[in-house]
Amino acid sequence: MSLMVVSMACVGFFLLQGARPYVYGQDKPFLSAWPSTVVSEGEHVSLQCRSRLGFNKFSLSKEDGMPVPELYNGVFQNSFLMGPVTPAHAGTYRCWGSHPHSPTGWSAPSNPLVIMVTGVHRKPSLLAHPGPLVKSGETVILQCWSDIRFEHFLLHREGTTEDPLRLVGELHDAGSQVNYSMGPMTPALAGTYRCFGSVTHLPYELSAPSDPLDIVIIGLYEKPSLSAQPGPTVQAGESVTLSCSSRRSYDIYHLSREEGGHELRLPAVPKVNGTFQADFLLGPATHGGTYRCFGSFRDSPYEWSKSSDPLLISVTGNPSNSWPSPTEPSSKTGNPRHLHVLIGTSVVIIPFAILLFFLLHRWCSNKKNAVVMDQEPAGNRTVNREDSDEQDPQEVTYAQLDHCVFTQRKITCPSQSPRHPQQIPACTRNFQMLSPDPKFSPAHEHHSQALMGSSREIIALSQNRVASSNVPAAGI
Repeated sequence: MSLMVVSMACVGFFLLQGARPYVYGQDKPFLSAWPSTVVSEGEHVSLQCRSRLGFNKFSLSKEDGMPVPELYNGVFQNSFLMGPVTPAHAGTYRCWGSHPHSPTGWSAPSNPLVIMVTGVHRKPSLLAHPGPLVKSGETVILQCWSDIRFEHFLLHREGTTEDPLRLVGELHDAGSQVNYSMGPMTPALAGTYRCFGSVTHLPYELSAPSDPLDIVIIGLYEKPSLSAQPGPTVQAGESVTLSCSSRRSYDIYHLSREEGGHELRLPAVPKVNGTFQADFLLGPATHGGTYRCFGSFRDSPYEWSKSSDPLLISVTGNPSNSWPSPTEPSSKTGNPRHLHVLIGTSVVIIPFAILLFFLLHRWCSNKKNAVVMDQEPAGNRTVNREDSDEQDPQEVTYAQLDHCVFTQRKITCPSQSPRHPQQIPACTRNFQMLSPDPKFSPAHEHHSQALMGSSREIIALSQNRVASSNVPAAGI
C-alpha cells in the first residue's frame, strides 16, 4: 500500500514537472527578424518565433514607441509578416508561445528584439583608413561622419542577423562623427558595411544608410602576375591592356590603382598555357599610375590573394585626370567636352551668319536699285496727253521706253481748261523748263537735249490742233 502511494506520488510529480513549461511558461521561445532587424522605410520584415517545445501558436507585442494596431489580439503561427514599414513600427518586440495540450497557458516572453527603421534622416558617409584592403591580422579604422548632429551612429554588416553596433558620436560645429577601430582582421570581419545616424529622443528611427563600403582581407593566397601590353610606357591617347594571370584557378581578378579610383573586376578565363587570365583594357590612356591585381574565389568574394608586384604605367604627352573605365566606351570620356565646345561655337556662329546674310542682301538690293535708276533713259519718249471733254482737271501721260526698262509716269495737271492756244498747262510749261543737270555725263546731256527737242515738237503740234478746233486736244 505504501509502495503504491509512493509510486503515484512520483508519477504525479513528473507529470507536474512536464506540464509546468506549458502552464507556467518556463520555456521561453526565441524571436528573430528576417532578412534583418534594420529595415528601410516602405519595405517588409518577417518576425519569426520558435521554440524547441513545438508551440503551434504565438502572440506578438510591442513594448515601446508608437503602438502597432495589427498586433492587437493577434495570434499567428511561427512567423508574422510586417509592413510596409513606417517609423511607427520601430521599437522593441517580444513573443509568447502556446502548446496544443495547454491552450490557455502561455510561455515566458521571448528575448527582446529591436526593429529599426531607416530613411528618416539624410545618409552619412563611411570611410576606411588607411583603406578598405586590409592584410590579415592588421587593423582598419571605420569612420562614419555627417553634417547632422547625430548623438549615436550604428555600424551594420550586410548579410548578418546580428544587431548593429551602436556607437556614441562626437559632436562638433560641422556635424558629428565616430571612429571605430576594427581588428585584428580575420575573414569573419570582412564584408560590406553601412552606417546610420540617430538622435537621442528617437533611437530606433535611423538615417538613410551610407553608401556601401567593402572591407576586404588580402594576403590569403599566392599572388598573381601583372603585365602591360604593348608596354608600361604609352603615348597619351593610346590604349594599354593590363593582363592579370596565375596558375591558380581564381574565379575573379581585381585591379586597383594606388592613386585612387574604383576597383575593377573581371572573370578569369583559362588559357592554353594552363593559366587563368583576365585582360583589363584601359584607354585611351590619359594618366599614369601604379597598379596591382588580386585573385579571389566566387564563394568568398571578400577574401583575396596577395597583391601582385606593382606595375607603373607611364603616359607621355599631355595627361588628363583619370583613366576611363574598361566597361565604358572610351569615347564617352571625351565627347561631352567636345559637345559643349561645339554647342558654344554654334551659338556664336549661327546668329552672326544670319546677320551677315541679311546685311549682304540689303546691300545687293540697294546696289541693284541704284544701277536701275542710273540706266533710266532720258530720251526716246512718247508723250500721250488726253484732255477730257469736261471742264475738270486734265491729265498728261508720259510713257518712256528704253531697251530693257519700261516705266510709266502719270502727272496730274492743275484744274484748268486750255481755252486759248496760248494757255499751256502748267505741267507742260514745267516740262519745257527741264534742262540737263551739270552733274550728268555727256551721254546724259545728249539724251536730255533730245528729250527737250521732242517736247517742243509735241507742244507746237498741240497748239496747232487746239487752235483749229476749240475742243480738248486728243492724245497723240
